[in-house]
Amino acid sequence: MRRFAVVGHLAATSGTFSLNDLPGSGGRMDVLCRAVNSSFFLSHDLRRDVECYLVLLGEPGPEKTVLFRGAEVRHLSPDERSSGALIKKALSIPCGTEFRESTPGVYVRRGGLARLLTEIPFAVLDEAGEDVRTAPALPENYLLSDHHNFAPEEEALIAGSQRYSVGPRSLHGDHAITVLQNEIDRRES
Repeated sequence: MRRFAVVGHLAATSGTFSLNDLPGSGGRMDVLCRAVNSSFFLSHDLRRDVECYLVLLGEPGPEKTVLFRGAEVRHLSPDERSSGALIKKALSIPCGTEFRESTPGVYVRRGGLARLLTEIPFAVLDEAGEDVRTAPALPENYLLSDHHNFAPEEEALIAGSQRYSVGPRSLHGDHAITVLQNEIDRRES
C-alpha cells in the first residue's frame, strides 16, 4: 500500500468553500485536489493500492484530515472540481476523532499531522533528500507540503524522518507525486 499525505496550510476545514473558487475560498484547495489526482489516476484506471491523506489546517478550524482510499473510492474523476466536491462533501458532515465515511472511499476526522504521524511512519519529500533514482530502497509512505514550506512546529515533528528528493529542482507537489509513482512503478515492474 502506498500512502501520500499532503499538508494544506491554508486549506478550508469546512465545506463552505466554492467549487468555482478552489484556490481562493478553499485556501488553495486546488493544490490538494491535484495531489489527490496524481496519487490515484492512471490512463483509463485508478490505482487501487493507494491512500491519500489531506491534512487541512485552514479556517475555520479545528484541524481535519480527509482520507481517500483507492480500493473503495467512487465518483472520482480526473479534474480538480471532482475531487474538490468529494472533499467539500466530507467536510460538510459532522465528524469526531475517528474517520467517518462521507462517500464511498472518502473519510474525514478531526486531528492533524501530529496524530497522523503517530499512526503511520512517513518519509518526507524534500529537495535536499536522497535521490529516489539512486536510493537502494524506497519506503511506501510519503509526506509533503502544499505550496508552503513546513512550519517550524511541523519540522520538529518530522525531524527524524527519512528524506527523499525527486530531483534537483523544486516541483509542485502533484508533479513530485507523479515522478515518485513512476519511479516506484519502474522498480516494481
